Amino acid sequence: MLRLDDIHTYYGKSHVLQGVSLEVEEGEIVTLIGRNGVGKTTTMRTIMGLTPPRRGRTYVNGVDVTGLPPYKLAAAGVGYVPENRQVFPGLSVLQNLRIGLDLQPWDEATKRQTLDLVYQSFPRLQERARQQGATLSGGEQQMLAIARAVVTRPKIILLDEPTEGLMPAMVQEIERTIKWMAEDLGITVLLVEQDHHLSLRISSRCYVMEKGRIEYSGDSNALAANPDKLHSLLGVG
Repeated sequence: MLRLDDIHTYYGKSHVLQGVSLEVEEGEIVTLIGRNGVGKTTTMRTIMGLTPPRRGRTYVNGVDVTGLPPYKLAAAGVGYVPENRQVFPGLSVLQNLRIGLDLQPWDEATKRQTLDLVYQSFPRLQERARQQGATLSGGEQQMLAIARAVVTRPKIILLDEPTEGLMPAMVQEIERTIKWMAEDLGITVLLVEQDHHLSLRISSRCYVMEKGRIEYSGDSNALAANPDKLHSLLGVG
């Protein structure tokens, strides 16, 4: 579903991603973890065409999408939930969701069906449909950001730090939502998440990044069960 091949991305003269390669198979939840500032968010931005690589190739569903603008990546079935949520604060919950829906070439009945499906999983959003995005709690804004991506029916969703700053109860809700997307909707997920316990628990495979490079890739359960390896890679046990 997604493959990065020897990606090199720069900010000015700063060489941030230094030969990143990874793969995400259809239907998987794969996590990308690492210490702060090692290039995880830059990897997501590079995939989404927001920070194009200077070298290397990106493939979605076998198609080379390197250098395509974000709107074409979205049309190719890539959903993106950036860090810090970035909902439209002056628009209502429903208007935030309709932005994604109304860009799709579907009839109104299909759009309504899709919206109802999302509301079934996010009943709180339905309760607040007419509320402005700015008035929602942090957890509700995160739900809205995820739902806004889901209504476009993407093949793969890139989730960047979805639980950052949330209370434990809301973290559990986000975890449930990620599983729902993968298991019930068949959406492939690439997750960047600072909470390595959640990341390894929810994913089948993981990549660990350090200083712009992939230092480890393998089974998530195996890494979670190896505290010495966790400590050497992340400084945690």
